[in-house]
Amino acid sequence: MTRDESSTATVAGNDPFARLDDVPAFDLHSDTLADGAPLPLAQYSARFGVVGGEDRSPHLRWSGAPERTRSYVVTVYDPDAPTGSGFWHWVVADLPAHVSELAAGAGSTADADLPGGARQLGNDAGFAGFLGAAPPPGHGVHRYVIVVNALDVDRLDVPDDASPALVGFALRAHLLARAVLTATGAAR
Repeated sequence: MTRDESSTATVAGNDPFARLDDVPAFDLHSDTLADGAPLPLAQYSARFGVVGGEDRSPHLRWSGAPERTRSYVVTVYDPDAPTGSGFWHWVVADLPAHVSELAAGAGSTADADLPGGARQLGNDAGFAGFLGAAPPPGHGVHRYVIVVNALDVDRLDVPDDASPALVGFALRAHLLARAVLTATGAAR
């Protein structure tokens, strides 16, 4: 098997939901990007040197969550990052149950446009906010898995400095359903 075949086999078998509980799905849409399509340049990372990147979080709109939903957690995860553990680009917790949409750019670190009570937690770059895509040259196409998790609690019991992995662990006990949209990106 060549290096390229090995990389393709690894990516194809890298299902971020494979070890998670099956839960009902609900609908997730975006005016910014389409499921299965490449990310627009605005969703790439200027911080990581992508010329024209804006580190701008995408618009998200969801519907059909269970009636018992009391809050949401939104995550953006790249399972294909060459880290051994993927890369978390964005984590927003404690979105109130009446919220069903985030505007494009809501993940700005300077002026987060999030509903009251919601909080951005640290991403894998070490800051609270949205970090755009920046796959390394020669690493192929990455998937950016955007998930809205519907929870049965008003507030997730994690500190403000919680890692994305701790957030994922904590939300598992309260998960009612999830909505998923996956975009792609490659080195630019």
